[in-house]
Amino acid sequence: MTLRRIAVVTGSRADYGLLSRVIAGLREATDVECQVVVTGSHLSGVHGSTVTEIESSGVPVDARVDLQLLDDSAVSTVQAMGRAVIGCAEAFAALRPDIVVVLGDRYEILAAASAATVANIPVAHLHGGEISAGAVDDAIRHAITKLSHLHFVAAEPYRRRVIQMGEAPDRVHLVGGLGVDLAQHTPRFDRATMEADTGFRFGPRNLMVTFHPVTLDVVQGTRELDALLEALDELVDTHLLFTLPNADVGNAAIRRRIEAFAEARDHVWAFSSLGFRRYLSFVAESDGVVGNSSSGLIEAPALGVGTVNVGRRQDGRLRASSVIDCPPERSAICAALGALASDTFHSGLQRIANPYGDGGAAERVVQVLRSVAIEGLTSKEFHDVPDGALSLRVHD
Repeated sequence: MTLRRIAVVTGSRADYGLLSRVIAGLREATDVECQVVVTGSHLSGVHGSTVTEIESSGVPVDARVDLQLLDDSAVSTVQAMGRAVIGCAEAFAALRPDIVVVLGDRYEILAAASAATVANIPVAHLHGGEISAGAVDDAIRHAITKLSHLHFVAAEPYRRRVIQMGEAPDRVHLVGGLGVDLAQHTPRFDRATMEADTGFRFGPRNLMVTFHPVTLDVVQGTRELDALLEALDELVDTHLLFTLPNADVGNAAIRRRIEAFAEARDHVWAFSSLGFRRYLSFVAESDGVVGNSSSGLIEAPALGVGTVNVGRRQDGRLRASSVIDCPPERSAICAALGALASDTFHSGLQRIANPYGDGGAAERVVQVLRSVAIEGLTSKEFHDVPDGALSLRVHD
């Protein structure tokens, strides 16, 4: 029997967590050869060299594409993106996959999709159709959609949006959010183990904080972080655990501010990466998630944990009632943190409806990847939405 070769590309701690159950399902399948291509911040010492976490979990790495991330400037990022195209092209030529699987909206993932498309390899894109209006990732995500041949989306509005972009409905699969699967099925550490592993100490209250660059306005992003830190500094008896930002443009200034904030306070800890199992364990044991990461909108609700979402980075993304949105101003953030701590808010957390579904996304993705007909998959036509199906707004 000829095995179907499916290459999964991962570029960061965030997408690997979401992809982990898909990779596990593909590796368990008897009719599939699962290939793992590692790139992006996984290979950066500054961001924790998280490739070691992949390997230590027993998942072999079939190809490494080192982007030689020199700094966090726009020029360096574009140069890294160019190296990603070249490196992925070489990796795909060596591995000869039948399908390339990518997730999300980062520049190295756009590079991988571009390399596969030019090589006439079908691309399967996970978590397309979403919106995060405060980040350049929004445009990258939609560009990946147009380069892709199979689509796995997390919610019905996202399915309609991908079809609206001209993708054939029979190629757009509504599977739910992979973060829900991750939250439901990842074994969690207990508090004693987490403290022993990291040096963190749980206090009377504990918050998980993640703040990424606001890539459409890097300067504004640092101002937003300053407002967040001022608000957090007013909390009494609250221990704060920061996960440092991803490798987007402008991450260095944010990293320095958070590290300085943590070093000056005994109740604050900061880590480049916790690994998805440890991260989810901390979220589950925390009194809330704070910042501007999508995990506060997807994984946290699945764990019954409330979120304070700061600023515009996640504007447009579906969210559960457990998410408290607030502008990036100290007083507004303080008010949101107060609401997060209220008994009334906490009493409703176990009854929230998650817009990203109830689980099972990874299994649905694996089933389609195993069974879809590959012949002719790279040939696709623009699917025009029928007249009248879209409401048109006329501007004066």
